[in-house]
Amino acid sequence: MKKNNYSYIGIAFIILVFGILFIPKIVDRITNKDVIRNESRSNSVKENPAQTSDLAFIEINGEAKKVPHFSFTDQNGNTITNKDYEGKVYVVEFFFTTCPTICPRMNANLVQIQNTFEGFEDFGVASFTINPDYDTQEVLKAYAENYGITNPNWHLMTGDKDAIYKLSNEGFNLYSAQDEEAAGGFEHSGNFALVDKNGFIRSRKDDFGNPIIYYRGIVSEKEQVDEDGVKEEISALKADIKKLLNE
Repeated sequence: MKKNNYSYIGIAFIILVFGILFIPKIVDRITNKDVIRNESRSNSVKENPAQTSDLAFIEINGEAKKVPHFSFTDQNGNTITNKDYEGKVYVVEFFFTTCPTICPRMNANLVQIQNTFEGFEDFGVASFTINPDYDTQEVLKAYAENYGITNPNWHLMTGDKDAIYKLSNEGFNLYSAQDEEAAGGFEHSGNFALVDKNGFIRSRKDDFGNPIIYYRGIVSEKEQVDEDGVKEEISALKADIKKLLNE
């Protein structure tokens, strides 16, 4: 019985010493904001930047997806990086000039969008070729002239092939690959990505509240078109570009 009493006394003594030595330090750290509790995702400014429209941020592991660094040469021979698009809303595509299938339709749609936002200095397009060995600066310049690309912020870019494919598949998660059996020798997504003025990838939400992530850039004869003959998806993209321009 005495042994148990000694044990209780020992435990009480340890608790007393802990209180004297450590509790004041813990209180002091909290008072001086050294100890900060984890906020929920909905309250985290770091993970979700402020937004003024209803467009969603694309999140990867709880953080808003931002365009990674890139540096390529455009159709005018200028070095263009992601910094050149800061403060601008822009649409991203991956294409190649000899594409016999979806690229002509994608770029015809982008020209429509370009013309809709003519005169907007804070709107642009970023087009990355997935066949840089053939698509030199000169080839891209001729392609731009042929399609009527006039927006000074529409850069058709070429450069290191590995860097382009990494940007496509990892930076934007827009599939691109060289495939000798595919039409034209390459495969790639027909989707567009929409980027806000701060470099974050944005999109509208579906009927269930989930981000659609990308906008389909391919016109299909079987799909519904609006009264002006423009594909619904492109009309949605135009509306969302306008929202981001107003943010």
